[in-house]
Amino acid sequence: MQRLIDISELYVAYGSTLVLEGIDMHLDQGEIAVILGGSGCGKSTLLKTIIGLVSPRSGHVEILGQNLPELNNEEQQSLLQRIGVMFQYGALLNSLTVGENVALPLEMHADLNPVLVEDIVRTRLHLVGLDHAFSLYPTELSGGMRKRAALARALALDPDILFCDEPGAGLDPITAAGIDHLLLTLNHSLGTSIIIVTHELLSIERLDGRLIMLENGQVVFTGSVAAVHSSGIPSVAHFFNPGIAK
Repeated sequence: MQRLIDISELYVAYGSTLVLEGIDMHLDQGEIAVILGGSGCGKSTLLKTIIGLVSPRSGHVEILGQNLPELNNEEQQSLLQRIGVMFQYGALLNSLTVGENVALPLEMHADLNPVLVEDIVRTRLHLVGLDHAFSLYPTELSGGMRKRAALARALALDPDILFCDEPGAGLDPITAAGIDHLLLTLNHSLGTSIIIVTHELLSIERLDGRLIMLENGQVVFTGSVAAVHSSGIPSVAHFFNPGIAK
C-alpha cells in the first residue's frame, strides 16, 4: 500500500509558543484518517502545516513522496495541486456562481477549453448531489449545500488526497450525517484518500477511520474507534465520554 503522507518529529511554533511537539502520523492510499481532539489542541495547525500554510520549526513532512519544507515555492505549488481542501466554512466566493466557484481551480491550474471545464464542473456537482446549483450563488444555498459545493471545488482537480476541516461544523445533525456519508461514498466508491479534522463524536464514529488524537500539541492516541474504549488513557476516555469526570 502506497504511503501518501509521512510525518515524523514535527515541531511547529507561533513565535515562542510551541503548538505541535514531536508529531508522528501517516496516511496510506485509500485510507480515511481522522485528526481529533479538544479546542486548542493543535488540530487546525497540523492541517495547515501539512498543506503548506504554516512552516514547521523542524521535522519531516513528506507528501506524495516529496518533503514539502525542502521544496521551493514553484515546486510546492505544483505538489499542492494534487491535493484538495474543503475549508471549515466553505470559503466560497459570494460574487461567483457555484459553477464558477468549482471551476476556479481548473481555470487557475489547468489549460482546458471552457466546454471541458464546464463538463468537469457539472460532473463534480453531480457527484455531491448539486446538479441544480450550477447557476446559483452561494447566498442562495443552505449550509449543507454550501459544504457540498465546497467539496465539489476541492475535488475539481481530481486530487490524490482530500483534506476536510470540520466538515460538519455549523450543520444540523441530519445534514452533518449526510456530509459524512458523502465522504464515505467518495472513499469506498472512488478510493479517495481523506484526512478529516473534527471534534464531533457522531462524525468520528460514522467515519470510522484511523484516529489520530491530539492533546496539548502531542499525539496521545492512534488507532480505531473500537480501540478507543480499551485504550486505558484517561484523556481519551474523557473525550469520548465527556459526562464522566476525569
